[in-house]
Amino acid sequence: MQIIAALFMNNMENRPAPGGATHIDVTGIHFSAVAPGPFPCTVEPHLLVLLRNGPGERPDAALEVTFHLVGADGADPEGTQVARNVQPVSVEPGKFAFRLVRAELLYPGPGTVEARARLDLGEPVVVPYTLLPPVED
Repeated sequence: MQIIAALFMNNMENRPAPGGATHIDVTGIHFSAVAPGPFPCTVEPHLLVLLRNGPGERPDAALEVTFHLVGADGADPEGTQVARNVQPVSVEPGKFAFRLVRAELLYPGPGTVEARARLDLGEPVVVPYTLLPPVED
């Protein structure tokens, strides 16, 4: 099983396609947002993780997503873990699936949190989410 994509998004819809296929319409893909108010503040972005299981592969795995606040100055490249989500996934061999992951992320100020998604103990797919200063009226 493998992660084929991980994206922050606003909405997704499944729709049937001719021949029994399914299409996934994803809207509002983003990797940054404006803070909803003054810092510190909490945001809850939705991470979409798309999975594929190849023919003959094991159908079950654990999806782990950790969220790390990384230093803007590069002083802490590993970052401080601020949230974690672990969930079992089951995907039939030869099929695709998705999982939605949402975490409450507390930002002390403008900066970046990296979502690190991995299956079992595999290499993570890293997706940054940057929170920008609020817009002043």
